[in-house]
Amino acid sequence: MTRFTLKGGTVKLDESATFTVQINPADFKHTTGITYDKKKTQGDPQATPKFAAVGDEHVSFALVLDGTGIVPPGANGKREDVRTQMKKLNAVAFQYLPDTQEPPLVRLLWGSLIFFGRLESMNTQYTLFKPSGEPLRARVDLSFLGAMSKEEAQLVSNRSPETSVTSVTVIDGDTLPQLCADHCGSAAAAPAVARTNNLPSLMALTPGTTLAMAARPA
Repeated sequence: MTRFTLKGGTVKLDESATFTVQINPADFKHTTGITYDKKKTQGDPQATPKFAAVGDEHVSFALVLDGTGIVPPGANGKREDVRTQMKKLNAVAFQYLPDTQEPPLVRLLWGSLIFFGRLESMNTQYTLFKPSGEPLRARVDLSFLGAMSKEEAQLVSNRSPETSVTSVTVIDGDTLPQLCADHCGSAAAAPAVARTNNLPSLMALTPGTTLAMAARPA
C-alpha cells in the first residue's frame, strides 16, 4: 500500500509512505458495478435498462498486525510493535493531508490486483495485550473506494466517441505517464492504464511489453 498524488497530470508515488503487511489477508472482496437508466416509456410493460455509467469500485479486506514476535521481521529486518504499525498504516491511508486538504490517495498491490482509491472505513479490534495494556495484536478491517479522474473513467468504460483503443509497445526508457500523455492525451490516465493492463507498478515498464491504450486522434 503506497500513498500517491496526482499533480498537473503527473502521477507521483510517495515511496516514503508505504505500508507492507506482515501477513497476507486470508481473502479480499473486490466489488464493481454498472449504473443503468431504468426509465419506462408510458405504455411499455417493461423498459430495457440503458447503460448510464460505470459504478463505484470497492475493495475490502482484513489485516492482522502482530507484535508478539511470532511473525518473522519484515524486509527491513526489524520487528515493529502494533502501535508503530498502526501509526504507519494511518500515515499512508487515513491521515489528513494539509497540502491537498483531503484524505490521501493510495495504491494497493497484491498479486494481480492493482487498485487506486481512498480509504472508506477502518475498524480496529485489539485482541492481545501486555500487562501494561499495550496491544500485542490487532485485526484491522479496511474498505477502500476507487478513485478515478474523468480521463480514467473514460478509459475504463471506453465511452468516449473520440477515442479508440490501440496497442503500444514499450521501448527502453518509456514511462507510463509519458506514454499516456502521448497516446491518451493526459498523464493522469496512468492509473487506469495500469489497471487495464494488470501492471504491478506505474513506474517499472518492461521493454517489449504491449499495452492497450485509448488513443485520441489529433
